[in-house]
Amino acid sequence: MADVGYVALSIAFVLAVYAAIISLIAVRSGQGDLWLSARNAVWAAVALTSVASAALVYALVTRDFSLRYVAEYTSRDLSMPLTVSAWWAGQAGSLLLWSWLLAVFAGVVLIQNRRQNKELTPYTIAVIMAVLAFFLGIVIFADNPFEKLPATPADGLGLNPLLQNKGMLYHPPTLYLGYVGFTVPYAYAMAALMSGRLGNEWIHASRRWTLFAWVFLGAGNLLGAQWAYTVLGWGGFWGWDAVENASLMPWLTGTAFLHSVMMQQRRGMLKFWNLALIIVTFSLCLFGTAVTRGGILSSVHAFSTGPLGWALVGLIGAVLLASLWLLWRRMPALRSEHELDSFVSRESSFLFNNLILVGAAFAIFWGTIFPWLSRAVQAGSITVEPAFYNRVTGPIFLAMIVLMGLCPLIGWRKASRENLVRSALIPVAAALAVAALLYGQGVRSPPALLAFPAMAFVAAAGLQEFYRGVRVRVRGHGDSPLWALPRLVWSNKPRYGGQIVHLGLILIAMGVASYFMYSTDASGVLAPGESLSVGGYELTFNGIEQRSTESRDIVAANLAVTRDGEPDGTIAPEMVLFRNQQSVMADIGLRSGLREDLYVVLNSVGEDGRVGIQAFVNPLVTWIWIGGGVMLAGTAIAFWPDRRERRVALHLPEMELRALEASRA
Repeated sequence: MADVGYVALSIAFVLAVYAAIISLIAVRSGQGDLWLSARNAVWAAVALTSVASAALVYALVTRDFSLRYVAEYTSRDLSMPLTVSAWWAGQAGSLLLWSWLLAVFAGVVLIQNRRQNKELTPYTIAVIMAVLAFFLGIVIFADNPFEKLPATPADGLGLNPLLQNKGMLYHPPTLYLGYVGFTVPYAYAMAALMSGRLGNEWIHASRRWTLFAWVFLGAGNLLGAQWAYTVLGWGGFWGWDAVENASLMPWLTGTAFLHSVMMQQRRGMLKFWNLALIIVTFSLCLFGTAVTRGGILSSVHAFSTGPLGWALVGLIGAVLLASLWLLWRRMPALRSEHELDSFVSRESSFLFNNLILVGAAFAIFWGTIFPWLSRAVQAGSITVEPAFYNRVTGPIFLAMIVLMGLCPLIGWRKASRENLVRSALIPVAAALAVAALLYGQGVRSPPALLAFPAMAFVAAAGLQEFYRGVRVRVRGHGDSPLWALPRLVWSNKPRYGGQIVHLGLILIAMGVASYFMYSTDASGVLAPGESLSVGGYELTFNGIEQRSTESRDIVAANLAVTRDGEPDGTIAPEMVLFRNQQSVMADIGLRSGLREDLYVVLNSVGEDGRVGIQAFVNPLVTWIWIGGGVMLAGTAIAFWPDRRERRVALHLPEMELRALEASRA
C-alpha cells in the first residue's frame, strides 16, 4: 500500500501541473477540448490524492511500522481514534491532508460551476491546481509520508503526550479546513484579475467558500482554545502564542473581507481593497501553515521544524509578488463607482470596521514576528509578552464591538439624525443600565465599565433588529408571533444569520473579558488535611490516589471542595506519566458552570505525601464555548442556499452588463 500511495501522489503531482497549465491555455485559446482535458486531470488528481490518503490511513491503523511516519507517530497501545489522528499529527501527514482537501475543493468548484461562471472557472482551477502542485511537490520530494525504514521496529514511538487528547480528533482538521478553504476565494480573486471580470461575479461565486473557510477557521481557534484550557494546565485558553496568533490573523482579515464585499455588492465601492484583503488573508493562511508545520517561529504548538517553513515563506513571497502585480495592472479598472456620501452611514461604519480589523491583525503580526526579527539583527531575541497584546488589542477590539452595534442602526448612504437617535435609544439605555448596575456593585475598573456596557449596547441593537422585523411580519404578513421569528430569519438569511453571529461574538467577548479581568488564583503545598482558599472555594487535601494503565502511571490528588462554607463535592487533578515517552503531563481537575469554572492543577507530588496545588476560579468561561455555538448557528443560516441568490448568480454577467449600459445612458 505504501508504494501505491507514493505512485498515486507522484501521478497526482504531474496532473496538477498539467491541469494548471492547460486550464490557462484552454481559456486563452477558447479550445473546449483542452478545458475538458484539464477538468479530467482535476478529477484524476482528486482520485489519486484520495488513494494516497487512504493508503496512509491504512498503514496507520494496521501499525505498519516499516514506514518512518507510522513508527514516529503511532504505537500499539494508542487508541484507534488517536491512531487515525496521526494522519495530521506530523508534518508529512498534515501536508498530505492539506493536498487532499485542496484537491477535493477543486472538484467541488467544478461541480458548482457546470452551468455558470464559465469565464472565471478555468482561471480559478489553474490557481488552485498550481497551489496543489506546490504542496504535492513538497510531499513527494521533501517530506514523503511513505518513506520506509531500513529495519522494522517492534513498536512505534507514539503520539506526543500533549496530542493524546480528544482535541486532536477535531481541532487540527477544523483549522485546516479554514486554511485550505481560503485558497478558493483567493483563486476566484486571481481569476477576476486575470480575466478582467472585475465586477461582482467573483464575489458571488466565492461568498459561500469565504463563509465556509471563515467559520472553520473561527471554530478551529475556539476548539484550540478549549483544548489548551483543558490540557496545558496554566489556567487559560489563550496565551498569544505564535501558532495561536497565526490562526487568528487570517480570521480577522477574513472578517474584514466578509464585511467590505457588502459595499462592493451594494455600492460598487472598495473593489481594490477587497482584492487586497483576500490576497492578504490567503497569505496569512500560508503563514499560519509555515508557523505550525514549518517551525519558523518558536511555539509550544509547533511540532515540526526543517526546510518546509522556508519553502512556504518562498511561496508566500511568490503569491504576494504575482498577486500584487496583477492588482497593479488592473488598478485603473478598480475605481469605485460611488463615493462615501456621509461620515454617518453604514458604508463608513464598514470602512472603520475594516480598518480596525486589519489594524488588529497587523499589531498581532508585528508582535509575532518581532522576536524573530530581533534575533536576526542581534544576539538573542526580545520576547513579546502577552501583556503587549492585551494592551494593544484590548482598545482595538473594544472599538470593533462598538461598531458592531452601531452598524445595524445606521442606514446606507446617509443616516438622518432623527432615525439614528431613535434607533440608538434602547441600545444606549441598555448600555447605561449595565454601567450603572456594575458601578452599584462596586466595579470601578475603567476597562470593565467600558467593555461590558459596550457588549450590552451591541446585544440590545441586535435584539432590537429581530424585534422590529418580527413586529413587521406580525402586522404586515399576518404571521403568528410563534412563527414570525423563524420566518423572518429564513426570509433574509444573510442579514439575520449575520446578526446571530454578532450575538455569538458578544457572548465570546463577555467570557474573554470576564476571564482576563476577574480570574483569580492561588497556589500552595498541602499535606493531608490542609486547605487552600481561592475565590470563595476551599480545597482540602484528603490524600493521594494511584493507578496504572497499559502505558501510563497516574497520580491523583483527592480534594474536598466547599463553596461559601457549604460542602460541594470533590475534585481530583492528576499527574500522568507516559512510560513510552518518559514524559509527565498534568491532567487538570475542572468543574464548569455558567457562572464560573473551578480549575485545579496538580503541580508536584512529594515523597512525604505533600502535593503542590494551583487553583483558579475563572468567571463566565463557559460562555465562550456557548458563544461559539451561537456563532456557528448564525453562520450556518447565512450559508444556507437561497434560490434567489442562485438566479442572481446564473444571470450575473448579463445583469452587470445591463447596469453598465444604463449608467452610460
